[in-house]
Amino acid sequence: MGRHWADFQYEIYLHGMSGAVPRLPTDLTRLEALTEQRLGPGPVGYVAGAAGEGSTMRANRAALDRRRIVPRLLRDVRDRDLSVEVLGRRLPAPVALAPVGVLSILHPDAEPAAARAAAAQGVPYILSSASSTPMEQVAEAMGDAERWFQLYWAKDRDVTRSFLQRARAAGFGVLVVTLDTPLLGWRPRDLDRGYLPFLHGVGTANYFSDPAFRAGLAKPVHEDPDAAVMHFVGMFADPGKTWPDLAFLRENWDGPIVLKGVLHPDDARLAADAGMDGVVVSNHGGRQVAGAVGAADALPRIAAAVGDRISVLFDSGVRTGDDVFKALALGARAVLLGRPYAYGLALDGQAGVEHVVRCLLAEFDLTLALSGHARPGTVSPADILEESG
Repeated sequence: MGRHWADFQYEIYLHGMSGAVPRLPTDLTRLEALTEQRLGPGPVGYVAGAAGEGSTMRANRAALDRRRIVPRLLRDVRDRDLSVEVLGRRLPAPVALAPVGVLSILHPDAEPAAARAAAAQGVPYILSSASSTPMEQVAEAMGDAERWFQLYWAKDRDVTRSFLQRARAAGFGVLVVTLDTPLLGWRPRDLDRGYLPFLHGVGTANYFSDPAFRAGLAKPVHEDPDAAVMHFVGMFADPGKTWPDLAFLRENWDGPIVLKGVLHPDDARLAADAGMDGVVVSNHGGRQVAGAVGAADALPRIAAAVGDRISVLFDSGVRTGDDVFKALALGARAVLLGRPYAYGLALDGQAGVEHVVRCLLAEFDLTLALSGHARPGTVSPADILEESG
């Protein structure tokens, strides 16, 4: 029998008998508004904002809301086990914390706090290349816990190679390569305030601490930080990358490689043909292409296209435990949670992130059981209906 995450609700009720209530809402959809109230408009806009006028972000939610769960009754769900096998790893639940960069704009404890929270709950933490904290420090904060590294694929091969070597040495077991950001999308909430943390040297910790990056500077970072920032800007993304370039990653990473940002089944097939181990069906939370397809609408076609050839993961729009259930029913093996845990961090540091993870998994555990399932692997397209109109 696995851990019953749903028991978290009884902890809350028992504490309530003595007058103690949770510091943060258990309805995770309320966290964004609270964060808007407590933080400055620049940081909040950077995390909560979207490309264009937000149509893709709305499409993400609509694609999930349009699918409705059809519960089944009189099934034995006493002994539940939420654990899943993903990328050769046994995870306690089909959830990992998605890569979210520059977390220091939300809370001074930044990435180490989120990483410790993930480790405490046993879910994988995916560290962004654009973190506020060097990867080695984040790894140290996690001990032996499961951690993956997200790569923004730089123009400079030496820097990329160095990142991969450092990540492997620091115990990051899976490489998650974000492919949907060869250029920054048009993001009005940031543009209207002229707010981009990287230009102030925030979110550049992995670069500024990297020997290959520093070798390209005329002066040390502390002597000319502006030059270091511009060197970063010049190499951060590369719109010239193509499918054959994946061979470089495979040559320099001996673990699983997952491509993030896939929305078309042909791209999923190309990923499998290139020897990749998985894809993340994602539109970057609606932050890159305005007017793009909702990620949950893209998910079934991609799952059908690659079958069991590679692992299919999902993000973009996930806010609740029932969203996790729906993503599994649509063909995902696991889900990456992004903005909600970032809001939890902003509101209450490590404890806030742990609260978000426990709430999400408690709700998922209950949704699973109340829909007639004792484990994620039995969830299928037959468990949901798509509303028309």
